[in-house]
Amino acid sequence: MAAAPSAPMTAPPPLQGARLVVATIALSTATFMNVLDTTIANVSLPSIAGDLGVSPSQGTWVITSFAVANAIAVPLTGWATQRFGQLRLFVASVVAFVLASLACGFAPTLESLILFRVIQGFVAGPMIPLSQALLLASFPRQRAPMALAAWSMTTLVAPVAGPILGGWLTDNMSWPWIFWINVPVGLLAALFAARALAGRESATRRLPIDTVGLALLVIWVGSLQLMLDKGQELDWFASPLIISLAVVAGVGFLVFLVWELTQRHPIVDLSLFASRNFSVGVVAIACAYALFFGNIVLMPLWLQQYMGYTATWAGLVTAPTGALALLFTPAVARILPRSDPRHLASFAFVVFAVVAFMRADFTTGADAWTLAMPQFVQGLAVSCFFVPLTSLILAGLPPERMASAAGLSNFARITAGAVGASVFSTQWDDRAALHHAQLVEHLTPFSAATQQTLDRYAQAGLDSGQAFAALERQVAGQAHLLAADDLFWLSGVVFLALVAVVALARPPRAREAAPADAAAAH
Repeated sequence: MAAAPSAPMTAPPPLQGARLVVATIALSTATFMNVLDTTIANVSLPSIAGDLGVSPSQGTWVITSFAVANAIAVPLTGWATQRFGQLRLFVASVVAFVLASLACGFAPTLESLILFRVIQGFVAGPMIPLSQALLLASFPRQRAPMALAAWSMTTLVAPVAGPILGGWLTDNMSWPWIFWINVPVGLLAALFAARALAGRESATRRLPIDTVGLALLVIWVGSLQLMLDKGQELDWFASPLIISLAVVAGVGFLVFLVWELTQRHPIVDLSLFASRNFSVGVVAIACAYALFFGNIVLMPLWLQQYMGYTATWAGLVTAPTGALALLFTPAVARILPRSDPRHLASFAFVVFAVVAFMRADFTTGADAWTLAMPQFVQGLAVSCFFVPLTSLILAGLPPERMASAAGLSNFARITAGAVGASVFSTQWDDRAALHHAQLVEHLTPFSAATQQTLDRYAQAGLDSGQAFAALERQVAGQAHLLAADDLFWLSGVVFLALVAVVALARPPRAREAAPADAAAAH
């Protein structure tokens, strides 16, 4: 039951000492668990599909169902927070996530697993924006960037750690453990968060629910996610289903915008975009995260399919991103109050671009160190990316709009990540087909290069059929490498363009530089 309307509450003082440490760890752990579940199941799909007796393509619904439900739930956080309170909603969300995770591990059929994943994704929606808002409200104003640093490290390291942990659990235990591992972690996070933040509940008030807006949100977001997830499998707009989903998503989005902008109590507060810095920050963080997540998806695929890496080793090669991120993010948080967040974000985009151009020079002969080095450097960009942009997005907002702003910006980021993953996967295959056609033009049966390659395979003991198959694998590997290089170059160019986007924001005034100025009033 929702709380009765309440009078404005006096802002509780910031937490200190051990209580602040416990709250930070609990909130960050819950966030890490949530974000981890967006990628931990990726490498386990073959095992899940085989155990449940379905095809791998059907198994992808395990990923899709979570993503759709999560994307729908995130922007509802602002309304739900005002209705039930920040702390109460956060703890309930974590406990429900734990129960859904437990059910996922025991699911006997694909249909039941998808149902539990839908529930898991939906109840997980408020966790990320609420953990952000609760952290900001717990820290002193001058230490708000440190709160954002602790929070951002979990959201950026977790997608990298997901495939590593998922592969290890699946190989050494069984696939249900990718869900069951959430049970002890989530229960401890909920318990310690509830105790550390006791007595710091936000004010609540009874609000009517915008049922039409909610229905429109479900329709257009669900159609968009399904289109992105199934598009490549169904050959995109050659499929009537994909065309229908695109039309429903587009029309639904437009109707949703009109409806929400004319409602007194909208389910999503789109008026936030009237703030210039909020709009610029959301566009920048969404575009950058789309590129970041697209690269996260592309690298392991290329390493496993064409470089001979196992899932575990592919994850280890991409893991160094977390090293410099963990090292420098606290330092960035300390200098942020005395710096212009636009300059730090611009520096991050330049480093991201340098990393992308480094990857564009990869060859099929690259060793693990060469492949891991750009990932290591990328950690510096990660440390200067999330905290400044989040600070820019939330700067100057009043306390009652903080959860809505965090929810809407995270919704944009999550949706952009899904778009980035889909675009990168599709373009990788399309560009590879183009490069393959260009390469085989020079490999006629009578060309010197072809004969030399076939002779080399023959000397290795392969017959003619095996030699031609090996040659085809070599050409396919080169084609996919060139396609990946194309996408890496494109990423670098777009990252540089984002420097100009961030420059459109206004420099936050001193009293607005730290979002805790508003958050502390909760």
